[in-house]
Parts: sequence; structure tokens; C-alpha cells
Amino acid sequence: MATIITMPAVVADATEAAIQQWLVSVGDTIAAGQPIAEIETEKATVELEAEAQGTVGRLLIEPGTSVEVGEPIAVLVEPGEDESSIDRQIAAASGATESESQQPVPSDTEAPTLTDTGEAPAAGPSTSPRERVFSTPIARKLAKDAGVDVTALNGSGPQGRILRRDVELALSHPAGTVPTTLPADSPAPAEPSAGTKGEAVPLAGSNFEDLPLSGMRRAIARRLTESKTTVPHFYVSIDVSMDALLALRRQINDGFESTGLKVTVNDLVLKALGGALTDTPAANATWQGDSIRRYSSVDVSVAIATDDGLLTPVIRGLDRLSISALVQTMTDYKERASTGRIRQQELEGGAFSLTNLGMYGTKEFSAILNPPQAGILAVGAAEQRPVVRDGELAVATVMTCTLSADHRVIDGSVGAQLLSSLKRRIETPLSLLL
Repeated sequence: MATIITMPAVVADATEAAIQQWLVSVGDTIAAGQPIAEIETEKATVELEAEAQGTVGRLLIEPGTSVEVGEPIAVLVEPGEDESSIDRQIAAASGATESESQQPVPSDTEAPTLTDTGEAPAAGPSTSPRERVFSTPIARKLAKDAGVDVTALNGSGPQGRILRRDVELALSHPAGTVPTTLPADSPAPAEPSAGTKGEAVPLAGSNFEDLPLSGMRRAIARRLTESKTTVPHFYVSIDVSMDALLALRRQINDGFESTGLKVTVNDLVLKALGGALTDTPAANATWQGDSIRRYSSVDVSVAIATDDGLLTPVIRGLDRLSISALVQTMTDYKERASTGRIRQQELEGGAFSLTNLGMYGTKEFSAILNPPQAGILAVGAAEQRPVVRDGELAVATVMTCTLSADHRVIDGSVGAQLLSSLKRRIETPLSLLL
């Protein structure tokens, strides 16, 4: 019997995901537990493993296509099964149902309805019973709640199955405003100008491009909106002298030259933050709704820029990591983030975050919290600035760090203590090696 593989719920509360690429082809024999596809979630790319063995009979989804969780994406077959058996299994898995909006077809013996003039309407083509409509449970519920007749929709899913996005498209275009098809040579309809009836104006859109949102970008938008509208942010900034730390970095890199490792300023700032959170345990906490959770281990999320947005893999046990182990972990994360190979579990957890725009010359900025985390440190560029030392003007390399904190978890005094400890550790960097 053919086995249907469906899109799994690889992310909590996710309703859809996309096939990034298939790792198998039709005709391949696979074993249970074998990776068969790479799935793009809102945060990362993860491998989908087969739950059963068999031969790949059909791949239902093209790479790059986003489908709903639970949607059939592939079919495994046993020896002797053909295309018809695959079709039957897909139909059974799709849960084909009659549309609830379907009305009984009038019989030929029913009296015709009279018009206002008392005449019977002209005879038209006979109405035949509608065919069964294949649709996902989400699409059916959305259509029922909105009063949409799913039998009138064109499904974009496998075998013409109606998906949620098909219903949403219908809801975004009221009946009669968007034709279902247009002849290839039909000119685009012109819209009348606001002030002159009947005069056509050029259609807008020639000077911009609408870019579809990736799953990651949708997740970023949702999470940031949630954070800024529900979390009481407050901000504290501090200027830190970087000359001693930069000198130590040069010495470390000279010693690491034979290993190929290269310590960045961000690595050392991250190490200093780990020590500062150890010094200030009240800041190493998250908001749990009805409680505040404090952690004994220092786990910090680090923002890494990718083409689709920011990934924030977690450095675990930062307080216990050596400089070399930290550099190796960060190097691995950066390489895999650039190719979409960060694993889902590496993005989960963390009580604090670090984000750095100093490499772009940004002097200072404020970051948005990632709930339930209660703090994020925004690091600016290290630049030469005039400073006063012992009553005399001098030049020093200075960096501005800004803490964004959840005031439900971190009080102003706690935030100030955290930044004071960070400053002390950066300005006396030998403490980072202990």
C-alpha cells in the first residue's frame, strides 16, 4: 500500500513550511530515518527524515513551494504499485469532501420561476451535480467562516487541492473585481483618474517591485511587533575604552596564527558579556508570564545576518567556554548560517542576546528584545574619540554599548550594574582569559 508523506510541524505553532530541496528522486529506494528533503522553517533549514522505508513513487511539491502542515508532499510505494494506486492514496489522504455550500440541483419537474413580466426565463444549460472538492481542513474552515464557496475556487495545491492561500486570495478580491482568466492579448484595464471621468491614467507599479515574504521574514515581523507592543522596553548606554582589548586581540591572533583561528572584537565582547551576566545573575533571566526564571548557566543568542534576515544561534555555557572554544563555535555558526545549515535546536533557548553593527560603522543603536528574553546588548563601532584623562584631553578608541531590557524582569539598577561589569571586563581584558 502506498505511503503518504506529509509536511511535518517542524516548528511549534507553524501552519506551513517550504520544501527547499529534495534529497531523493522518483525511483529511489529509501530507509526509515533517511533524510529525504530540506525544509525551510521560519528560523532555519532542517532535514526531513523518512518515517518508513519504500520506493519514492511521486514527489508532489516543487522546491521553493510553501505548503500547509499536514499537506501531502511525497508518496512511497511498494513493489507492484502503479500510478493509479498513488492517485487513490492521495485522494484518500486529502479527505475529499463535498462542499458544504453545495445546494440540491432542481429537478426537471419543478416549475420555472417567473420573471417580473410574468414570463418564464429563457432556458439555459442544464446544471449537473458538482464534482467533489479537494481542500485542506484549514481552507475549509476559513471558507466556511467567511461564507466562501470553495467549489468556485481554483486550487493551487497538489491535484488542484484548495489551500488556505486560495481562500485568502478570494477574500482579498471581492466577487467581480478580478477576472479568473484574461485572453493573452487583452490590454490591461485602465483606471479613471481621480479628477476626470473617463480618462485613463498609467497603471502604477512600473517603478517598484513587491517581494514575497520568506517564512523567516514573516517570523521576524511577527516577533518584533509582538515584542514592541507587549514588552516594556527601557534602555541604558555606556561608553567603553577599547584600546587594551584591541591590544590583547592582536596578541591572541598572533598566538593563534598556526591554528587558522581568528579572534574578532565581537568574540571578546561576547566573552565579556558572559562574565558580566555571571556577575549580575538578576539579568540572566527570562519572563515566564507568572514568574521570572533565572538561569545558572549563561546561554546567549548571537545575531548573525543572512540574506533573508537575522539568525540567532545560542552559545551555551558561555561562562565556561575558553576563548578558543568560543571562536570555533562562532566560526562554525557563521559558516552554516550563510548556507542555511543552522539546526532548529541551535536557535532555541538563550536568556540574553548580543547584536553588533559596529562593522558597518554604526556608532550606537537600540535593539528590540526577543521574548521571553529580558535583555539584548547592542554594540556599536569602536572609533577614536576625544576623552579627558586626569584633566587632560587625549584620544582613545571608544565603543558605545546599549542595553535594551524588559523592565518586568530587569530594574534600572540591575541594568546599570550589568553594563558596569561589562565595561570593567573589557577595559581590563586579561580577566577574559581566566
